[in-house]
Order: sequence, then C-alpha cells, then structure tokens
Amino acid sequence: MSPSRIITSLLGSVLLAGCAVGPDYHRANPLPAQTLPDRFKNPVMTEGAVWQLAAPSTGQSHGPWWKLFGDTNLNVLEDQAQTNNQDLAAAAAAFEQACDLTAAARSTFYPQFLAGGTPDGDITRQQTSSSLPLLGRPAGAPHTYNTFTAPIYMGWELDLWGRVRREVESAKASQVASQDDLESARLLIHAEVADDYFTVRTLQAQYQLITNTIASYLLSYSLTRDLRTGGNASDLDVAQAATQLHTAEAQLPEIRLKLAQTLHALAVLCGRWPDDFTTSPGPGLPPVPVIPPGVPSQLLENRPDVAAAEQRMAAANAQIGVAKAAFFPALRLDGLAGFQSLGASSWFNWPNQFWSVGPSVQLPLFMGGLNRANLAAAHAGYDQALAQYRSTVLNAFAEVCDQLAAQHWLEDEQESVGEAVTSADKALEIANNRYRAGLVTYLDVETEQTQALSVEQSAVQLKGDRLVAAVNLIKALGAGWSSTPSPEATNAPAR
Repeated sequence: MSPSRIITSLLGSVLLAGCAVGPDYHRANPLPAQTLPDRFKNPVMTEGAVWQLAAPSTGQSHGPWWKLFGDTNLNVLEDQAQTNNQDLAAAAAAFEQACDLTAAARSTFYPQFLAGGTPDGDITRQQTSSSLPLLGRPAGAPHTYNTFTAPIYMGWELDLWGRVRREVESAKASQVASQDDLESARLLIHAEVADDYFTVRTLQAQYQLITNTIASYLLSYSLTRDLRTGGNASDLDVAQAATQLHTAEAQLPEIRLKLAQTLHALAVLCGRWPDDFTTSPGPGLPPVPVIPPGVPSQLLENRPDVAAAEQRMAAANAQIGVAKAAFFPALRLDGLAGFQSLGASSWFNWPNQFWSVGPSVQLPLFMGGLNRANLAAAHAGYDQALAQYRSTVLNAFAEVCDQLAAQHWLEDEQESVGEAVTSADKALEIANNRYRAGLVTYLDVETEQTQALSVEQSAVQLKGDRLVAAVNLIKALGAGWSSTPSPEATNAPAR
C-alpha cells in the first residue's frame, strides 16, 4: 500500500470519527437539596424589578463606575490605580499566560516538524562490536566509521477520540476564567480605592469637626474663666470646661493616625510611595448616588467571579474527556526524511537520501489502574469546581442582600441622626443661654455639648458608611450598568 493511500485512509478515519469522548458542558443545575427561588426561575416583574435566571457573561468590561459619585479626586486616584497597581499587573500577566497556554494546546492539532537532533547525533563516530558482522565482513574485528545525518522528523497525533479537542476546550475555558479573574481584580482594586478614599474623606471631615468643636470649647472655657473671675461660676465649672476641651483635643492624634494609615493603603493601591502620598480634602463628603435598581436580575451576568467559576467548571468538565480518551488507542502518523552518508563530502548527495512514513498505534493494555485513577480524579475535579461555582453564586446573592439591606437601613438611620443633630444643636443653644443667665451650672452645658458632638460625629461617620456601602453594593452587583441610570431605573424599587 503506497504512503499516499495510507495517509488518505488515516485522514478519512479522522473525519469519520470526528467525535470527542467525555461529557459536553452544560450549565449546572440548582442545588439538589435547595431549588432556585421561584422569582429567579422565570422572568417576572415584582414592583418594577425584573428577576430572571441569568447567564454569566464572560470577559465583560465594567467601565468607570466610580464616576457615579461625581468626585474628581476619586477619578484621578482610580486612573492611577488602573495604570500602576501591581496586583492588576499580575492579573494581566496571568491572563496573557493563559492565552499562551491556549495557543500551546491548540498547536497539537497540527503536525509537528523537527529538524536534526537524532538519537545518535547528527555527526557521530562509532565502533561496532567485534562479534557483529558488517557489510559482508565476518565477525571477529570491530569496525570504526563516521555517520553524517541530516534528518527531519514529522509527528502528528490523529485526534480520533477528541483528546486534543478536549485539551483545547479546557485551555480555552481556563483562558476565559483568567480574563474574568482580571476583571474581578479590576473591580476589587477600584472598589478598595473608593472605599479607602471615602474613609479618608470621612476622617478629614471628622478632623474638621473636632477642630471646630475645639474652637467652640475654647470659647466656652474662656467664658467660664471670665465668669469665675466675676464670681458667677465656680472652680468646678472651670475644671469641667478644661476637661472637655482637652478631651476633644486628645481625639485629634487618633484621627491623624487612622488618616495616615488609610492614606498609606490608598497609596499602595495607586502604585505610589506611601511616605509622600496625600490627597486634598474636598468641600465635603459627596452625595450618596442612586444605585440603579433591578440589577439583581442581572447579577450572574455582571459578576466576573461568578463567570470565572463557571468557566473553571467547564475546564474541569473537559478534563473528564481528556481522561476518558486515555482508554482508547492513540494513533500517530510519524515520518522521517533526510540525508545520511559515511563521508562529509557526499553528505547531501541525492543518492544518500532516505525517508520513512507510517502510522503507529498505542493501545493501553495494562496500566496498573492509572487511567481509571485519572478519570476518577477528573470527575472529582469537576465536582469540586461545581461546588465552588455554587458557593460563589450563593455568596454573590448574600453580598447583594447584605448591601441592599445596608443601603435601606443606613438611609433610615441617617434620617434619624439628622433629626438628632437638629435637636442637639437646639438643646445646646438653650443650655448656653441658661448658663449665661446663671440659671444652670456648667455641667448642663457640658452634657449638651458632649451630646451634640456625639451625634454630629455619628452623622459624619454615617454618611461615610453610606458611601462605602454604595461602593460595596456596586461591587456586589458586578457594576454592570451605565454610569447614568435611566429614569425608569431611578424610580423603580430596589429588591
């Protein structure tokens, strides 16, 4: 049978086989012991919010969602983090590596050619055994000679059972998962930058509040000393005013320490040296943006960690096919051609050419349980990826529920604290007037001042907490929407 007919027959076998052993990938079912809630099974409308069973969208870019806060300083820091953050650089390099590994896996689809590198070397000098006859010479004397060889090898595995296809399928899924990991890293880094930035702004606002309070306490202390000089206040009043003043002053170093530590963390996120990093304080904390509601229906489509977990499940599923293919015969087409001579001067003469081509079959007869163990390991790897995917989905919904609850209750708390600030300011004004009129002692003024400072600090901290909670909600939802919500989204309730 001629070589061309052998090759044609083998190619025909490949085309006829055209199958890949192992299970094709399908999206995982809900937890067997806990069905998916009805509102997630089918698209339904619940008070303006659409709920549906969503499909992860891989490789989705989430855009500059931080511009929703309308803060120029934050935009600058986010751009610096995008360019300089080393964790993002590592994630980008991991994605590039995954792309290269996919290309490496895909290369096995094609014949592999190799020039030179024979087992005996391209140029060798060798001696035969004295008991080996050579070229008609009788045994009894060794024979020494040179061999000059210029070979080209060709090897091609015919993917009859889809082992190579499953390998490529697994590599592609891992590549997409790495891309989603890069998006997850971007989302996480940008969210941490926003968290730290709003923490800095909150600390700066608290520092300004304490500074203004110290100035007010200093006036009260001066007034009390003047009243003591005129006989209208006691030494106790002066001591209480001084204690309150110094207690407020003692809060400033603690705020400075927290501010320095947060700025250092923010500098690292932005890829800058911490020792000379600073950010100018703004006119005040920015307003809490309206997060577009209805987005929980698209949760699985937006979150890159969910998409990455599903792609790893697909990669593990493909590895089952790779392990199953090991049970079947492996068919290769190998070829060798080149020139071989006993002398360098005639090395490349045409009569010194040689070639060989033919198939080779490798059939696993007894492997000591190796293939069976690899298949069981592949199934276990898929089960692990499936459990991790389900856990990622459950954690995603838990994070969204947590942050939606935080948005709701923190907003209610801020309304109450705002009313408390108004009442505390009014009470302090009354106490000061009564003290100046000699109707009460300074203890009443001190009590109201302490209460007023406490609720004002709570109001500042609460607004900062709401901004951080808004960032965390955006991160939990995957930030997969336009930075400008539509009027319909703005008026719809968040669920």
